[in-house]
Amino acid sequence: MATTSRRALRLLSLFGSRRVWPLRDLAARLGAGERTVRRDIETLRRLGYPITTVHGPGGGYRLGTGHTLPPLLFDHDQALAAAVALQTAPSTVFGLRDDAARALVTLEQAMPAALRESMKSLRLTALPNYWEFPAPPADPEALTTVGTAVRHHHVLVTETLRADGSRPGPGDDDFTPARRIEPHHLVVWAGRWYVVAHDLQDHRWRVHRVDRLRARPTGRPFTPRPFPDGDLAHFVMSSHDRGDVPAAWPCTGHARLTLPAGTVARWAPSGSVVEHLDSEHCRLTLGAWSWAGIAGILATFDTDLTDLHPPELAQACHRLASRLAAAATPTTDQP
Repeated sequence: MATTSRRALRLLSLFGSRRVWPLRDLAARLGAGERTVRRDIETLRRLGYPITTVHGPGGGYRLGTGHTLPPLLFDHDQALAAAVALQTAPSTVFGLRDDAARALVTLEQAMPAALRESMKSLRLTALPNYWEFPAPPADPEALTTVGTAVRHHHVLVTETLRADGSRPGPGDDDFTPARRIEPHHLVVWAGRWYVVAHDLQDHRWRVHRVDRLRARPTGRPFTPRPFPDGDLAHFVMSSHDRGDVPAAWPCTGHARLTLPAGTVARWAPSGSVVEHLDSEHCRLTLGAWSWAGIAGILATFDTDLTDLHPPELAQACHRLASRLAAAATPTTDQP
């Protein structure tokens, strides 16, 4: 009976995470036979849960509409996932540290004893290292505005902000007028929040850093467009004009690379900036804890480098080249 009860709870949890479950998928996830899963479904129905059967090629079972699952129906893996998420979320969203800590305590108190102990056993201490390119956490209000517009398919009016959060004025060289966009996807990559949107001014798909936008909701609905690229992740990572700015590092420099901007943007570390020069060249600006660190990152692109700046970066590249040449030179064993 205890095994059946645990399996039924697990089954309810699965129904809460997906609309339709084919019988074979439920059996695989529960580690039970299909006949056993059918019996468990009948048990849930007798308990009052409206588990409906969906016929057709994509059919299976689902929890009936208008019915909600009991609160805090977590299994062991979900409890650990919640503990990890609540302890790591403050690194990407500003002002959530205290709220996330309180939410974790509240969640633990509502858990059964076994799950509560599992959650308490997983206490994380996040330590940065010198090769991370940190981004400032995003503003929860900005994320909510953009996320709500994505969910409800509402047009946004956006203004581009400087790296320090200020808005350029009409007389400033970096001023750009407000634009209307159709936000389609909210994406997190390398600790940075981006929105993939269709620009209504130039009718292009673009990627914007959420923390570089001042977004105003309009309430005006739009019909979602098919994403032409097909690969959302590739589009975000290979878009060189996604609004990134150099991270604050002790050393910052740039070089001209004989590679397309999209290729470099895909592999450049977060916190760097890729500038399109022509179809075969781009300029990469990045920082690191030393000039040798920047030189080492540039060397990973395995292409010609020119126009290195400042002089300290060029000198570091010369030193690195000399060391690599010495390491590659065969030595004669001494008797």
